[in-house]
Amino acid sequence: MSDKLKVSVCGVEFKNPVIPASGTYGYGREYECLYPLSKLGGISVKGTTLNPRQGNPAPRVAETPSGMLNSVGLQNGGAKKFLEYELPNLLTKDTRIIANIAGATAEECAELASMMNASKVDMAELNISCPNVKQGGAAFGTSCAAAEAVTRAVKRELPDKPLMVKLSPNVTSITEIAKAVEAAGADALSLINTLLGMRIDIKTRRPILKNNVGGLSGPAVFPIAVRMVWQVHNAVNIPVMGMGGISCWEDAVEMMMAGASAVQVGAAIFADPYTPIKIIHGLEKYCDENNISNISEIVGSVQPW
Repeated sequence: MSDKLKVSVCGVEFKNPVIPASGTYGYGREYECLYPLSKLGGISVKGTTLNPRQGNPAPRVAETPSGMLNSVGLQNGGAKKFLEYELPNLLTKDTRIIANIAGATAEECAELASMMNASKVDMAELNISCPNVKQGGAAFGTSCAAAEAVTRAVKRELPDKPLMVKLSPNVTSITEIAKAVEAAGADALSLINTLLGMRIDIKTRRPILKNNVGGLSGPAVFPIAVRMVWQVHNAVNIPVMGMGGISCWEDAVEMMMAGASAVQVGAAIFADPYTPIKIIHGLEKYCDENNISNISEIVGSVQPW
């Protein structure tokens, strides 16, 4: 792999800008038989909570046109298992490790941050799409005040690692949330998380998902993600990782032109587990054919009318 794909996000060097998104790649174990994980720029691991979670009851995945709905509910083995069992294995794979963390309170998120700060992860990604139980169940990421408060609490406990905050698109103004999070000390932003959606079984007249609603991902959300990445890139002074419906190298180029310093690939991996590798090869060819010395040259290069 050439140096043309090397990127830096808040001081962390990635060999290429392609990263499987949290919740879509587990801890990489299922993919190692297909290709070396060292080929990836990094891995954003499955969302980690303080204690183990069983997740939501099934059915919790539903197919939609050009995408999918999920209400998995952050099923995971908890922070202790991640740090003692999953992370040591990941650290042998020669790729960057991003710890995605989530909690029901700012205090939980801060405790997780402290644990990650003492570990060998490369950066933490804070999921603020989770319900804040102290604020009546509203997601941290839907209020500027809540987003700012939880970001500040987490960054206080994460002095030695970059903090990337994953933004929810289910808001009136994503730029206002982004600016609030930046002001609270975030080092980078990732967006977008899933859009809230619903499907109904017309035979039973019940929602297909047991949780009634779920997060929409896949190609259907891509134009929304590109728009939000572009808006946020032009509103803040910290790096942005773009995600949401990326399924080919052309999508990755488009997202980077909108302002993403790197990209995360999610739902497309379920359809084709080789998607991240194909995107990496496509980006290499794109750079060669367009005389681009480093892929970072295209970041934010879109020229609005």
